[in-house]
Amino acid sequence: MMTVFVYQTFEIKQDKFKEAIDNLREIQKFRNEHFAQKVEILSPVSGQDHTYALLSTYDGLAEMELQDKKMFDDEKYLKLIGDFFLKNITQGSMHTQIYRTTNGKG
Repeated sequence: MMTVFVYQTFEIKQDKFKEAIDNLREIQKFRNEHFAQKVEILSPVSGQDHTYALLSTYDGLAEMELQDKKMFDDEKYLKLIGDFFLKNITQGSMHTQIYRTTNGKG
């Protein structure tokens, strides 16, 4: 099985920084507790100061798709992310990349 990583970067609005971090922590906690995935919040060490990231880990592409469906069918989760994206991040700054591990066989 190949592990799948979803790496999402976004820019937090400067005037919404505290609210955004609190909201991100709520999203992380909710996803880690209610769905079969591991979510980490990454803060910048270098680069643009207000560009943060979520790193989500899944057991394969099929599991990622299943968990995404479950998340977007969950009203509480939709409220959490709706508030976050509408109020706390700069429009157009979200960038998503998906990676998977390789099996090492050549």
